[in-house]
Amino acid sequence: MLFFSSDYQQACHPEILRRISETNFEGNPGYGTDDHCKTAKEKIKEACETPDAEIFFIGGGTQTNMLVLDTILAPYEGVISAETGHIQGHEAGAVEFTGHKILTIPGYEGKIRAADLRARLRAYADDDNREHTTPAGALYISFPTEYGTIYSKSELTEIYGICREYDIPLFIDGARLGYGLMSPECDLTLPELAHLCDVFYVGGTKMGALMGEAVVFTHANMPKHFFTSVKQHGALLAKGWLLGIQFETLFTDDLYFKLGKNAIDCAMKLKKLLIEKGYKLHLDSPTNQQFAVVEDSLLPKLAKHVNYGFWEKPDDTHTVIRFATGWATRPEDIDELAKYL
Repeated sequence: MLFFSSDYQQACHPEILRRISETNFEGNPGYGTDDHCKTAKEKIKEACETPDAEIFFIGGGTQTNMLVLDTILAPYEGVISAETGHIQGHEAGAVEFTGHKILTIPGYEGKIRAADLRARLRAYADDDNREHTTPAGALYISFPTEYGTIYSKSELTEIYGICREYDIPLFIDGARLGYGLMSPECDLTLPELAHLCDVFYVGGTKMGALMGEAVVFTHANMPKHFFTSVKQHGALLAKGWLLGIQFETLFTDDLYFKLGKNAIDCAMKLKKLLIEKGYKLHLDSPTNQQFAVVEDSLLPKLAKHVNYGFWEKPDDTHTVIRFATGWATRPEDIDELAKYL
């Protein structure tokens, strides 16, 4: 069976297993106060060129999104998101479970447009009845988006400019950050992205770690008593050094970026294969997620050999399916896939 339904179907990169094994009997203080976490934070700050950044390691993406938004929003505020945003569609209402409304605006192949963001913020400011509605206290976007698309430097600059104009923080979901940054169409570097938002996270779960995300508050702006908030949300890992070791490893010798490039190289080979085989692409994704429109009658045959992801139904007889490459995908996996497409 070939596994293309997600980018976290393998455990972790062998170097991470090696580092965990060789440090297994060290003995470390808990809750992220160990030297591995400290070293990992310094490596990430150096990579982001944000010396005054504050970093915290969290176990998973949904925890991270819920926790960050709940701590940066006032109790009465909501968060703006694309209608296709991950917090809106695939997190079981986790953000709204904390009491914060998700305020949706249109998404175009996963991305928002600056004009729609400005219009939403201006409409609230101009509404004489605004005290009866939910104000936006933050903007959430993901990089890459749920559709594998990425923001250009000019798009992100314009969006962040509007956030600063209206005094709301920009939070970037970086679950697949490495895949976005290594896309041939990406004109952003990690330091540039870090300077165009207030908080983001470096995804590990989908990028070769066993688990974990590194939340980066970009300029000494971590919310007060954030550690305590993490604990209250049930997101504080006692064996925090396990997260530190993983990010320490990922940010040594550019491993994080090498893993991202491997996934992108395989995804571009996959995209070329889909086109050669006559499949219609649902959209032109420049990252590790590729979406094909397939006749429903062909799916049972494909499913015997290939583990793919259901995406959506464009009509009654076709299905959009997702092929996700990842840090562990091999070129020969794409060659094997060719036999079944």
